[in-house]
Amino acid sequence: MNPHRKRAKTVDRVDSADSALVSSESTQMRPFPSKPLSVDRVKSVESSESGRMRPFKDKILFVDRVDSVESSESSRTSQFSDKISGFDRADSVEARVDSAGSTRMSRFPDEVLERVLALVDSHKDRSAVSLVCKEWYNAERWSRRHVFIGNCYSVSPEIVAARFPRIRSVTLKGKPRFSDFNLVPEDWGADVQPWLSVFSTAYPFLEELRLKRMAVTDESLEFLAKKFHGFKALSLLSCDGFSTDGLKAIATHCKNLTELDIQENGIDDLGGHWLSCFPDSLTSLEILNFASLNSEVSFDALEKLVSRCKSLRVLKVNRNISLDQLQKLLSHCPQLMELGTGTFMQELISGPVTEFKNMFSNCRNLITLSGLWDATPLYLPVIYPACARLTFLNLSYATLRSDELSNLLSHCKSLRRLWLLDTVGDKGLEAVGSCCPLLEELRVFPADPFDQEILLGVTESGFVSVSRGCPKLRYVLYFCRQMTNAAVATIAQNCPDFTHFRLCIMNPGQPDYLTKEPMDEAFGAIVKTCTKLQRLAISGLLTDRTFEYIGKYAKNLETLSVAFAGSSDLGMEYVLQGCQKLRKLEIRDCPFGNAALLSGLTKYESMRSLWMSACNVTMNACRVLAKERPRLNVEVMRDEEGGDDSQANKVYVYRTVAGPRKDAPPFVLTL
Repeated sequence: MNPHRKRAKTVDRVDSADSALVSSESTQMRPFPSKPLSVDRVKSVESSESGRMRPFKDKILFVDRVDSVESSESSRTSQFSDKISGFDRADSVEARVDSAGSTRMSRFPDEVLERVLALVDSHKDRSAVSLVCKEWYNAERWSRRHVFIGNCYSVSPEIVAARFPRIRSVTLKGKPRFSDFNLVPEDWGADVQPWLSVFSTAYPFLEELRLKRMAVTDESLEFLAKKFHGFKALSLLSCDGFSTDGLKAIATHCKNLTELDIQENGIDDLGGHWLSCFPDSLTSLEILNFASLNSEVSFDALEKLVSRCKSLRVLKVNRNISLDQLQKLLSHCPQLMELGTGTFMQELISGPVTEFKNMFSNCRNLITLSGLWDATPLYLPVIYPACARLTFLNLSYATLRSDELSNLLSHCKSLRRLWLLDTVGDKGLEAVGSCCPLLEELRVFPADPFDQEILLGVTESGFVSVSRGCPKLRYVLYFCRQMTNAAVATIAQNCPDFTHFRLCIMNPGQPDYLTKEPMDEAFGAIVKTCTKLQRLAISGLLTDRTFEYIGKYAKNLETLSVAFAGSSDLGMEYVLQGCQKLRKLEIRDCPFGNAALLSGLTKYESMRSLWMSACNVTMNACRVLAKERPRLNVEVMRDEEGGDDSQANKVYVYRTVAGPRKDAPPFVLTL
């Protein structure tokens, strides 16, 4: 296996791609106003007509629990009122109850209501709309074209098909995120085939399918290609079970394909012949990404495909494409907006650097650049002409040093997103702070996360330098080997608008290396100062005080990831009691036990999932949870035979309306 791909999967490089999950069939979507429909208001409407509405409420209960209402894009709700002047949604929705107890609703013709809902793409807004009354429920049901399912076992494909009859686009997630760290067995489940079988009947006009951490076979891909004749877009992210033969079926049978996006999958790479299977008549391709594949492809086939697809805007090739070949490709598609290059290795380049100096000069629309495999200082200047317009630069495959990065960033004044390897060191991060004042997202990955003897890398000094020069920073993923409380407090003060803060100190249980104190005050500073925080990953030596801070101050937190932290059950209890918006809680190798698990009895049904591994949870506690909350699936995974049957080493809890899984393997016990 390619070490680069293994490393990328280990650090969960790609989960930020979630930001592109929601799409619409035809209309440019616009969100609702900043005054979203209150769930309490909906409840008040229901209570005023409880006799009439109770059966209906039971019928649509799952809408606000599992289907496409879950999305991280709920913050985009401020501009809708400008498009619908004079329409006060709150007033038109609110029911007026007269003395006789009857309810009068403002009525819209179905055509008008469906036109209005076609402008709404916020999942939470659409969920709220569907709960207003039966007419709005039906209008939302018939107007929806895209569905997002955050857990393939939270609902069945039959329920989805019955709820939404006109779906054209589906996003489906499978295994828990900790499967990226080899904590979930490969044959755990999340097979896409049952979904495709239902969709082939319910949605024969399905055009788009986006899968993440699903089990996908070559047979499933062939089924998809042959059953959905108008199919256009396939995205596979961190999936496994298929080979390049499956890609061959997609290339051969999907005559209207606009997108083929293959990222970080556990794919059996049998060769690049699949790229030759696209028919000569195919000219519709807009997105092609095979950067994570290892085998050589037919360059002649690739060049012919690129040359005839005049709408191509995203092209990401693998490392076997040389700089010479890339130059030929760019001559055919100067309209590209996103480019993933092949190798910059000098041995594979035929001519001097002067032959490539104008290579990017015609790429005037390019805003995203990645790849740059084995980039060397000699050939990095080739990309300089394109740097001024770049907003996203992914250097996570380029082992650059500080001076090389500094020279490159001096040409990149418009960057909003930057991914790096820690080989750039603190000096390289100083250059980031000096050259990238507009930066909003920074990810620093370890070049070798498994070598504990490496003394190089980045420290708290580089992080502080970035925070001083990049006040607009919102998202950070930072791998390092040492950190201090004072440094994190300074970072929080410099960048108070963090929404995602993921600090990974790679040595478990590492204290503040200067004071030898726990890192409690570091994360306390983050949650106190960064009030918009939605996702938090914590590491280092942490006591229950950290969790007390989180429960008390992190009121907008939705996802929390914890490893090797905490002192007692109180830590987890603080979080479950204090974080009202928590949706996902991921815990491994922590001292939390039965009391901690059961303290969330009233919380788990409002969350998407809970993961606990290598904690102090017993089977009896899991049985109690399953008995008290029958609408939850409580799964216990057994690692090996002969272990302690009383202990629950891996526990996965998630809400569902589909009941227990029907495809659970023998090592998964559903309570």
